[in-house]
Amino acid sequence: MGSGGRLKIERVIGNNVLLVLDEATGQELVLLGKGIGFASKDASPLLADDPRIEKRFRLDDRDQMKDYQTLLEGIPAEAIRISERIIELAAERFERQMNYKLYLALPSHIHFAVYRLKNGMDIVNPFLYETKMIFTREYEIACEAAAMIRETYRVDIPEDEIGFLSYHIHSGIADVSVGQIIKYTHLINSLVAAIEQRGRIRIPREGTDYARLIAHFRYMIERIVNRKTTPNPFMREIKKTRRQEYALAVELSKLMQEQLHTKIPEDEIGYMVMHLYRLFQALSSTP
Repeated sequence: MGSGGRLKIERVIGNNVLLVLDEATGQELVLLGKGIGFASKDASPLLADDPRIEKRFRLDDRDQMKDYQTLLEGIPAEAIRISERIIELAAERFERQMNYKLYLALPSHIHFAVYRLKNGMDIVNPFLYETKMIFTREYEIACEAAAMIRETYRVDIPEDEIGFLSYHIHSGIADVSVGQIIKYTHLINSLVAAIEQRGRIRIPREGTDYARLIAHFRYMIERIVNRKTTPNPFMREIKKTRRQEYALAVELSKLMQEQLHTKIPEDEIGYMVMHLYRLFQALSSTP
């Protein structure tokens, strides 16, 4: 895109986000930049080399473009302003650029959540406890976000909704869809249930053993999905000496494989065995 190119502003999404049309190529773009939308007006031109542009994203998929247009229709300015404050807070706390899709998804989520709450509709998050433990930092930011929403809309924000806000914040950090986050959290819940059923045990939810276990599952799932597994130097010894835990780990890996639609590396099964052994030892020594 040359320095003389002109961008037609189709929508000011917020102070830091614009939806534009590249007049030279006919491509639709999402632009991110500090204050780029603050002084802009719809349909006014913008130079392609404007120094305020920090990132640009091309929307090639016409269906995706329609989804974004539909998503933005009818979203009030308050929801967009609150979303920007939340995103800026998260970017500052995590010291990283948030995924641009969050600028589009978060206002829609907040708008719909407020609508449901004001109309007495329940918001139920079946994985709230796990969410607090897996996404601790995100949950803290979501609590602050809930206070912003409460102050603006004069509506109480339940913990279940704070959990969903946590998913959106993590989605913006990790570039993973909210649907995938919920799917992975559900998988972790299923793995814990399988361990308790097969091992005929109950893992205290308030204990450190549970926190360690679900933290291991969270990072294991991320490694498997991103194909970043590291070799397990204890693999041969584990299979010989920890046969009972190994059999359970293989069973859990099959459950993971069904949900993630990918083969679970043998090294990851070995790391799972190590965590299971530590867990069973800790629980057996508990009075």
